[in-house]
Amino acid sequence: MTPKANHLSIMKKQTKAIRTQTQQTQYREHSTPLFLTSSFTFESAEQGKDLFEETIEGNIYSRFSNPNVTEFVDKVCMLEGAEEGIATATGMAAVFASMAGLLKSGDHIVACRALFGSAHQIITQILAKWGITHTYLDATATEAEWEAAIQANGERPAARMVYLETPSNPGLELVDLAMLGRLKAKYGFILNVDNCFATPILQTPLDFGADLSVHSATKYMDGQGRVLGGIVVGPKELIAPIRFFARHTGPSLSPFNAWTLSKSLETLELRMERHCSNALALAQALDQHPDVATVKYPFLPSHPQYELAKAQMNAGGAIVTIELEGGFERVQAFMEALEIPTLSSNLGDSRTIVTNPNTTTHAKLKPDEKAALGITPGLIRISVGLEHIDDLIADFEQAVAVSADVVRERV
Repeated sequence: MTPKANHLSIMKKQTKAIRTQTQQTQYREHSTPLFLTSSFTFESAEQGKDLFEETIEGNIYSRFSNPNVTEFVDKVCMLEGAEEGIATATGMAAVFASMAGLLKSGDHIVACRALFGSAHQIITQILAKWGITHTYLDATATEAEWEAAIQANGERPAARMVYLETPSNPGLELVDLAMLGRLKAKYGFILNVDNCFATPILQTPLDFGADLSVHSATKYMDGQGRVLGGIVVGPKELIAPIRFFARHTGPSLSPFNAWTLSKSLETLELRMERHCSNALALAQALDQHPDVATVKYPFLPSHPQYELAKAQMNAGGAIVTIELEGGFERVQAFMEALEIPTLSSNLGDSRTIVTNPNTTTHAKLKPDEKAALGITPGLIRISVGLEHIDDLIADFEQAVAVSADVVRERV
């Protein structure tokens, strides 16, 4: 933190995201320098002893902590309203650490069925090998259904953790955070929320009673497709065992990536404003197109959870999904006709990206699992970028029309 940290503490989050940084060195640099070092020295044997006993705070080894990583963590904690956090090399490392650091054999996790493919594999394949069981619920499950799943049922223990994404990937389903916050207060489980799609600019789960907020910083926190990173933030008592797990298993965030991510947080709010306005305008335009079967976007009134989205999000986010009839053949024609977007399985970039989850991000799910998540052959996930909205709308409309014509000609 800077010497003016006390004054900074009363400022708005937008200001803090820009002005929070490590202590200036003797070189009087304006921008935080890179601390590309694997280790740190001790001023004395006593200081080394105290650092390892954790009676004083300080850097020892960059697998444990690093000034660049600390600055990034401090900023995200500030944005999320969290006490502490731990940064990791990737978003999935953060997701895994948030579970593995807190769960043990015999524990039970209740999760929303609509999860990113790798999170699903962690819960069903990796945690299962450790004797950690799970129950899946639809995002639209009622409070009574969530409560029944959380409570002990026969030989199954009560839930130790509830894990979810909201909005979900790729179906843009929402889970009522306030409702789960009430249940958490009643039953005492750990409420773990993947907040990647919303970012702390659009949604702060801890305000609704969540314990942990997890991010793939690779996405909007970086925002330009440059580096990998992840982070989990929450109360000290929960971050401590997660930090222990990460410290000894080593999914450390590199100082360079942390430096990049910390700088990117300075523009996160501005970028999300443009992402969201572009996404809403594109969703509205495609919703009127006769050759688009369905359009889904949280702030589109036709979204089945539109009112919930308005209640717990400041804007609808940057992801739009559309359904094109005609199967993968139509998908191929549509993607070939697009001129502006990139074809990639990534998201959260300044450049618009499209993908077909059925054959990419969720390809390894079984057919019945895909069906339960609404992942059809014609589903297109659009990560709406920062290009001029008129250009995006024109390009998507022509690609929809071209792909529709191609399918009609082949029938």
